[in-house]
Amino acid sequence: MKMPEPDGDVIARRAQIIKAMQAIVPGEGVITDSDELRAYDHDGLMAYKGLPLIVVLPETTEQVSAILKYAARHNVKIVPRGAGTGLSGGALPLADAITVGLAKFNKILDIDFDNRAVVAQTGVTNLAITQAVEHEGFYYAPDPSSQIACSIGGNIAENSGGVHCLKYGLTTNNVLGIEMVLMSGEVVRIGGKHLDSGGYDLLGVATGSEGLLGVITEVTVRILQKPETARALLIGFPSNEAGGDCVAAIIGAGIIPGGMEMMDKPAIHATEDFVHAGYPLDVQTLLIVELDGPEAEVDYLIERVDAIARQTGATYLRISQSEEEREVFWSGRKNAFPAVGRISPDYLCMDGTIPRNRLADVLKRVAALSEKYGLRVANVFHAGDGNLHPLILFDANQPGELKNAEQFGADILRYCVEVGGVLTGEHGVGIEKRDLMGVMFSEDDLKQQQRLKCAFDPNQLLNPGKVYPTLHRCAELGRMFVHEGKLPFPDIPRF
Repeated sequence: MKMPEPDGDVIARRAQIIKAMQAIVPGEGVITDSDELRAYDHDGLMAYKGLPLIVVLPETTEQVSAILKYAARHNVKIVPRGAGTGLSGGALPLADAITVGLAKFNKILDIDFDNRAVVAQTGVTNLAITQAVEHEGFYYAPDPSSQIACSIGGNIAENSGGVHCLKYGLTTNNVLGIEMVLMSGEVVRIGGKHLDSGGYDLLGVATGSEGLLGVITEVTVRILQKPETARALLIGFPSNEAGGDCVAAIIGAGIIPGGMEMMDKPAIHATEDFVHAGYPLDVQTLLIVELDGPEAEVDYLIERVDAIARQTGATYLRISQSEEEREVFWSGRKNAFPAVGRISPDYLCMDGTIPRNRLADVLKRVAALSEKYGLRVANVFHAGDGNLHPLILFDANQPGELKNAEQFGADILRYCVEVGGVLTGEHGVGIEKRDLMGVMFSEDDLKQQQRLKCAFDPNQLLNPGKVYPTLHRCAELGRMFVHEGKLPFPDIPRF
């Protein structure tokens, strides 16, 4: 996997760049010591590391604007970084780039219950938004497993999901507006507290853009009232096929659970040993189905799901009888990743999405690939929307195992596309899936996407080397965009 060649001129100008950044962000906001930089040498994809040129930790939008203006003027690359929990290498630093860390953007600015909206700085954690509004019976729906640590800005960059995204949507369905600093240093606001706006869907473009279009400094998200009742079912099956049939039957019956997650036997055992959530150990597949809404509706849906589960061959069924028990059911799934980390020195967490009716086929292929590569795999996934997270277990200290794990993961993702799915559901492309983009998109598709990036970042300074396997110069991509000293999209409010 080849990253862009470091710009020797920029590295030679490091002392000048440091001085300029210290003028913009005084005090301890500029990190230059090599030992201190190691804290930023990777994100959640820890197989790849590298020291950044420097790290800058701004505290205001004005400082971010000044940093980007300087970088644009002096042709210095920028790598935006949130909490560093991303799993696709999207925040991997570059030796000739300033890593702009947004951890100090950690304030909730406004809570508006009348409009059911929260305005927060980009470094606020996902869980902190729910904690800020739960006293009034509200919550923020997207809930990735890393919600205790991941930042809301990072969620927007990767379009994160979570266990409840089946019914309530991913980040893109719950973000209302953003403040974003363009590479020129100009600050734009897109969206707001209103549910929708006319014109181009620039909010949709920015959500999931992986730091390639701008640096997000503020977000406005939608909050929801907590449902009157929520109960969960643990359902065990003797085979992955039976579990997959149950998922399809529930959705086919017109039932949309608040969440529907599945784990295979290795994941069940690792999780139960870690969390002690009371999971059955004699099943091949475990399904967690949460139903929410008015109490009468939930009781009715539980009866229907119970019947569907038995018809599709369930051998174990347990229904939560209290809020505490429901939370215990979910505690296992939410801790599946660290649980698997206890049984293997290293693992790669893959992320692909498939049509629900191909779930059994894909799991069979994963099992066959496990035999082929001689590596164990534990499967956890958002079964309701077909988002798979195979965890490939390996030991990086054993020669060749990392390469084997990467090839194993690439084969899984190729098969996801082959059966009608996509390369990623919520982790993003980053560097992990970058060289597989040609499996899903034609060269013309990729060029068209890069033309859009060029409209925001004509000199390709924002997070270069990520997402696209071939980086085309904007001049090579045609005159789809117009610069001539003017920014694209002149109708966006600027401040």
